[in-house]
Amino acid sequence: MDEKKEFKPFIPADKVVPEMTLVSVILGIILAVVFGAANAYLGLRVGMTVSASIPAAVISMGLIRFVLRRDNILENNMVQTIGSAGESLAAGAIFTLPALFMWAAESEAVSAPSFVEISVIAVCGGLLGVLFMVPLRTALIVEEHGVLPFPEGTACAEVLLAGESGGDKSKVVFSGLGISALYKFIADGLCLFPSEVAWEVKPLRAGFGADVLPALAGVGFICGKKISSYMFAGGVLGWFVIIPLISLFGGDMIMAPGEKPISTLGASGIWSSYIRYIGAGAVAAGGIISLVKSMPTIVKTFSKAVKGFGHKDTTELRTSKDLPLPVVMGGALVIALVIWLLPSVPVSLIGALIIVVFGFFFATVSSRMVGLVGSSNNPVSGMAIATLLIATAMLKATGMTGYEGMASAICIGTVICIVAAMAGDTSQDLKTGYIVGATPIRQQIGELVGALVSALAIGGVMYLLNAAWGFGEQQLPAPQATLMKLVVEGVMGGTLPWGLVFCGIFIAVVIEVLGLPVLPIAIGLYLPIYLSVPIFIGGMIRWFFEWNKAGKSKEENKDVIDKGILYSSGLIAGEGLIGILLAVFAVIPLKGGSTLADLIKLETPLGNAGGVVFFLLLLATIFYFSLHRKKKHEA
Repeated sequence: MDEKKEFKPFIPADKVVPEMTLVSVILGIILAVVFGAANAYLGLRVGMTVSASIPAAVISMGLIRFVLRRDNILENNMVQTIGSAGESLAAGAIFTLPALFMWAAESEAVSAPSFVEISVIAVCGGLLGVLFMVPLRTALIVEEHGVLPFPEGTACAEVLLAGESGGDKSKVVFSGLGISALYKFIADGLCLFPSEVAWEVKPLRAGFGADVLPALAGVGFICGKKISSYMFAGGVLGWFVIIPLISLFGGDMIMAPGEKPISTLGASGIWSSYIRYIGAGAVAAGGIISLVKSMPTIVKTFSKAVKGFGHKDTTELRTSKDLPLPVVMGGALVIALVIWLLPSVPVSLIGALIIVVFGFFFATVSSRMVGLVGSSNNPVSGMAIATLLIATAMLKATGMTGYEGMASAICIGTVICIVAAMAGDTSQDLKTGYIVGATPIRQQIGELVGALVSALAIGGVMYLLNAAWGFGEQQLPAPQATLMKLVVEGVMGGTLPWGLVFCGIFIAVVIEVLGLPVLPIAIGLYLPIYLSVPIFIGGMIRWFFEWNKAGKSKEENKDVIDKGILYSSGLIAGEGLIGILLAVFAVIPLKGGSTLADLIKLETPLGNAGGVVFFLLLLATIFYFSLHRKKKHEA
């Protein structure tokens, strides 16, 4: 107790420093849009997103401190607070909303959601996520300081504090961004080599390969050995155990939900027809298991928040001021009315209030999860699946069936998904602010600004990506949204292959009994192994640094890991940004019906070997930028 009271932030509570300046707001808005777009592309490619708080903090530090020559850590913190909101809102939106576009592509009678519809749904979820975190701040950030690690929030604070004493961390991020952008353009723009290399394993009737892309290796490095290994283990279970068994025993049989003989499908066909349903069951069970296990702490946090509702802080400390409770409750009520009146979400007022209640519940879950494992590992998709199962079943029971019921379920799930993602991001940012000495109410306003701007931008990004490649296609498989679509269709139409789903559920139970984390293994089982392999390689590189003690001292070794994380963040940002640029190229028409993207393609002349060589060179850059040290002043 005494330790918590004695904690002193970097900027004292009695010192007033400019935070929400015109510069910080404009830079934050730009980064919110950029990182939102980049993470939307990443999530649609691999089914997972990565926290943008650290790269946003580094970029803001580079721009404000070294370009604009402004020395203010709280201004830097405000930039990353607003900027990281774009990534979180994008994560919640792209996990669900692409299902509506896929339904529109499958039926001429169904139209894609409008830009206004997407924006309003995203605004409702984004604002609710921020508002719901406000009453939880004292319980999770202040009272549990030193108990909940908030890994990314703490790391972000360290980056900002490091900037106060100078450093080259921003150069490392920008180096990763530039190299990744060039690599992505060569691979998927010029198509000098395939970005996915694959081989058959004939004795097992299985397939093996990897997407040799920088973002995936970066994701693996940031997640580390454990998470990347668990994902890879899930991939091995699916592609080297279950797929061979189905292939060996299935023969020429046609087994539902597949429509062709198993012998003609190949590894990818078996994955598409059967494994993803097993993976869906495992992911859903993993999400539910996570909720059940965290229930005692959720109840404790919730009760603390409720007890604190009626108590006004009598202190005048700048670092204790939150958004007033009437604003929080009034804002939530107004959003509930908007959801009720929104034509695309045909629910009653009571139903809208239930959405708000569910939203607060999942905001509490998400904030605590983020405090334990970080934003990048926050099981938002598991929460979304649980919501969709309940919402779809309720809608079906009340007679709302067909496309109308399915679209309504997806919209409800989107609001809850964005709420969970935004609450998690807000909690990380508030932790950073708590350490550096920011004013909570100003950060909360900054989060609201970031959520609003990102919500308006995400509709345009989704329309652009869908026009360029189409959701559910090879370039943008949208694995999470495809899973949500399958769940809603299956529950609503009674066609969900429950046998396969229950296989996945019991695989999750076995994993839990063995004491292993269910969600990363389940995600690895659900995703193609081509994604798990490069993530695993990135995780192994980080493990090598940790095992080999690349630095001579603990501080030097920590510096190696930190630089690797910053460089990996740049790799993710660079690929995401070029992905957006290539999407623009793919919709710019030329004469003859081709596009600008078609004009620059070289048709992968280097083949699989070229992809492997380039990927090895890319991995070498992770070693270089992580281990490189300046030797100027050592004479």
